[in-house]
Amino acid sequence: MVAVAPLPRARAADLLELTKPRIVGLVVATAAAGFYLAAPRGVDVTLFLIAMVGTTLVAAGTNALNQVSERDVDALMRRTAQRPLPTGRVSPAGAAWFAWLLGASGIACLGMLVNPLTGVLAAATLGSYVFLYTPLKRRTTLATLIGGIPGALPIVGGWTAAGGTLGIEAWVLFWIMFLWQLPHFLALAWLYREDYTRAGLKMLSVGDTDGSNTFRQAALYAVALLPVSLVPTLIGVTGPIYFFGAAALSGWLVWIATNAMWKRGVPQARRLFLTSVWYLPALLGLMVADKVG
Repeated sequence: MVAVAPLPRARAADLLELTKPRIVGLVVATAAAGFYLAAPRGVDVTLFLIAMVGTTLVAAGTNALNQVSERDVDALMRRTAQRPLPTGRVSPAGAAWFAWLLGASGIACLGMLVNPLTGVLAAATLGSYVFLYTPLKRRTTLATLIGGIPGALPIVGGWTAAGGTLGIEAWVLFWIMFLWQLPHFLALAWLYREDYTRAGLKMLSVGDTDGSNTFRQAALYAVALLPVSLVPTLIGVTGPIYFFGAAALSGWLVWIATNAMWKRGVPQARRLFLTSVWYLPALLGLMVADKVG
């Protein structure tokens, strides 16, 4: 009689780790900012909570599906080798069921209980991340740009959840999020370039030993973000406090990115990454604080 090894029994902590809670928190924060900015006469608390629950489920399911697809790659990289799937603490089939349950529930929640447009945007977020960005990372450095699309859609979903349309305001929010991600991820990719090389992923930082190409691109995107970050005031979404605060924050990011481009080292890459981490909540906080009624 042949003995069959039992399937791993997933713990709640392992399932939670599959969802990447910190990334989920960032996604929900951007969606919440978009919702508040679009709310015409104060926030409908019930609608807001439903929208945030749906956003949480979609983000969690998307992240878990990404880990299912990249379990072989994660096993090759030091920073991801101890995740639940590479270590066998969760089975691929179990993780896939769990991920699809979360993602599909979130899309249904947003589409049925909020509005169809927000549900479509949520489906586009999950689909573009899992079926475009994730496989393209193995084929082309352009995957980083593609990955910026699902990363920028949640704030638009928050905007439409509150009743906003896909007008210029929504697209400005999209482009702010899109451009912010690029210096952020390029700095991170250069810090972990050896991991990405080992895993065979086609990142811009792979082979860029002195960082000249990676940091030049990061600086260019930071420069492009500066004028775009000021547009919310020009189109009447925010007031002058946001305008001058955004100018200072974006100028700071440009300075840090430019410094990294000229000096090109681990301290500069880490400083750029940490600066981008603080930049986003500060900018969103200014938007919320200086919203024009």
